[in-house]
Amino acid sequence: MITEFLKHLFPRVVLERNLRISYTLCLGGLAFTAFLIMLVSGLLLIVYYQPTPERAFNSILFLESSVWGGKYLRNLHRVTSHVLLLLVLLHTLRVILTGAYQRPRQLNWVVGCLLLILTVFEAYTGYLLPFDQLAFWATQTGMELLATLPFGALLRSLLVPDGVGEGLSLLRFYALHIVIIPLGVFLLSLLHFYRVRKNKGVLPYL
Repeated sequence: MITEFLKHLFPRVVLERNLRISYTLCLGGLAFTAFLIMLVSGLLLIVYYQPTPERAFNSILFLESSVWGGKYLRNLHRVTSHVLLLLVLLHTLRVILTGAYQRPRQLNWVVGCLLLILTVFEAYTGYLLPFDQLAFWATQTGMELLATLPFGALLRSLLVPDGVGEGLSLLRFYALHIVIIPLGVFLLSLLHFYRVRKNKGVLPYL
């Protein structure tokens, strides 16, 4: 799978017509590029971020005011997250409108839907980390909405066992945001690109 993934990123041969701008706009590749930018910028942000209720907000202030390039780095991470969501949504819309989810690509359609869900959840978990008033109340609203869904109360208790804004909840959001969800996105992306090459529908020269 990893070999096929690398071949997809660095193909041996590319047809000239595939280099032209088309309706697909390489949305999947652009989304994965945005994901990589978020990984790199997020790793740099970890150096200064402190995931505790007492220090989270102050660590963000310190990053933006006292670290060279810190404000740029944080804004790059934030804006790229918006771009990633937009690209994934447009890519999903393109698949729906062109019928690319049909046989023999049903499995890849399911993988893509899981990637969409994880991307949205990744953005949601990252929203709390700055720990300002907007982050707190947005997360609180999201948790209340989650509790209305089937098994929502159970999920809410797992995500915020001690309430939104408390130490354990912030730590769980932090772990989800920097380790668990990105790892899931990366592994599913490997499978997604592998299935694209396996189906050979999008790139006939593979």
